[in-house]
Amino acid sequence: MIRKLARSQIKFIKSLRFKKYRLQEKAFVIEGTKNVKLLLQSDYEVKLVAGTAEFFALHHALLAHRNVEIFQVGKALLADLGAFQCNQAALAVAGTKPNNAITVDNHEYGLVLDDIQDPGNLGSILRIADWYGISHVICSINTVERYNPKVLHASMGSFTHVNVYYVDLLSYLSKTILPIIGTFMVGENIHHTAPCSGGLVVIGNETRGISEEIMPYIQQKVKIPKYGHAESLNAAMATAVVCDNLRRRSHLAVRRNRD
Repeated sequence: MIRKLARSQIKFIKSLRFKKYRLQEKAFVIEGTKNVKLLLQSDYEVKLVAGTAEFFALHHALLAHRNVEIFQVGKALLADLGAFQCNQAALAVAGTKPNNAITVDNHEYGLVLDDIQDPGNLGSILRIADWYGISHVICSINTVERYNPKVLHASMGSFTHVNVYYVDLLSYLSKTILPIIGTFMVGENIHHTAPCSGGLVVIGNETRGISEEIMPYIQQKVKIPKYGHAESLNAAMATAVVCDNLRRRSHLAVRRNRD
């Protein structure tokens, strides 16, 4: 049954804009038709969905199998509830997931993020990981929070497909037996690296790159060759280039072995 939001519920939803309350309530807000649809199709616990009459008319079948509270709101209130005034369809509140440890298999890649600070970068990296079939992202403790509204928005729903784990990177990298690849301004040309079936790819902070304390664990330094005049690529762009080259070279290696 579709109901109207109470003042207390409006206050609760708005409070989740802030990290303090997301941690306290163990909940977050997701906005927009695509993101809400993917959330409803995921294994996240969805607490409520607020949307326009048009949204519910189009997506009632998607909601039918979920035990979730439904609230009909106008576009003006919807824009006021969330962090993005451009949202004119729906938003949902869901429970956060526990910070469970991640194990990356020998024959797959995992991304390791060393103090990524920009929410847009983290969200884009999750989307890139999802595109390239990388389901594990290991973050340093100081990397931006994954339930930040800007992270979720930039991920375009890919946060539902990618496992994220926050951990002390020194401890994590010291215990792994996987190959560890690091991205640098100086290193082996990523276009010429030998293919491998998996490993951990470290992406450094937007300003200072990879931390000095974890450099000893990097077994292979790679760089993206520069052909023009730009000073640098942002972290998400660099991640996309590296992932594409690693996937392409591993695919070519498999083809050669078959032939």
